[in-house]
Amino acid sequence: MNNLPAIEDLRLLCAVVRNRSFVATASELGASPAFVSKRIAVLEEVLHVRLLHRTTRRVSMTEDGETVCRLAQRIIDDMEQMAEAVTTAKITPRGLLRISASAGFGRKRIAPVLSELAVQYPLLRIQLELLSRPVDLIGEGFDLDIRIGGESEPNLMVKRIAVNARILCAAPTYLERCGAPTDVFDLEKHACIVIRERDQSFGVWKLKGPKGMETVHVTGPLSCNNGEIIQQWGVDGHGIILRSIWDVDDCLREGRLVRVLPEYQQDANISAVYPLRLTESAKIRVCVEFLQERLAAWS
Repeated sequence: MNNLPAIEDLRLLCAVVRNRSFVATASELGASPAFVSKRIAVLEEVLHVRLLHRTTRRVSMTEDGETVCRLAQRIIDDMEQMAEAVTTAKITPRGLLRISASAGFGRKRIAPVLSELAVQYPLLRIQLELLSRPVDLIGEGFDLDIRIGGESEPNLMVKRIAVNARILCAAPTYLERCGAPTDVFDLEKHACIVIRERDQSFGVWKLKGPKGMETVHVTGPLSCNNGEIIQQWGVDGHGIILRSIWDVDDCLREGRLVRVLPEYQQDANISAVYPLRLTESAKIRVCVEFLQERLAAWS
């Protein structure tokens, strides 16, 4: 069959069968009886069957008409359910929500917020994956990726949900032993504890300061791909670290770390990255808005 029947013609057939009359159906639809008759004739031509017995008073179904009408109603019902499901998905947060984030930030900041989100929206099934590598959002089937700094693919939507920066810190014991750097390029002479994270080149620190962006190549006796370990080594006095403000704020307040070269920092704002516009997915929209609201308290 080269041609498929139009869904509106199938709806029209079901209406004619329900009303048992072209005239009554035309009146219901605000059309003419001739229009109704013509569309039924087109449907019969497309399907190559006679659907209705026509008399001057009423119409009745043929055997083929009964089959087509039954299947047509099923198709119409399925399409209405599909439209309702899609519309509901835009309005009501429900279903599986897959989220990715870096390990430290995901555990400390994202997981507690998602715990609150789950209580507020019980129809959501939230799956959080903590990854230390870049994520292929679409290829890996994630709905949302929470990123610290870095750039996003041009085909994805990005919304900043919190302000953040990476700053230079060291333990008082290290500074007493080795002295504090007085210039950004002094970092090349110091022991720096280097981390390989999602958006950072290993051993390369790009810092914004009074003279604009400066690039420094750093080395040190210790390196790791885990931010919590890097921070602990910094607290233990092994060298200078470059960490997010959200990560080291407690240590700074308690004096376990001291800020170094405070005029320098690395922009690392927190962004939500997703493949659909927020108006197209209620579950993504409420999650992004919820994260933005909760993270604003410390940003």
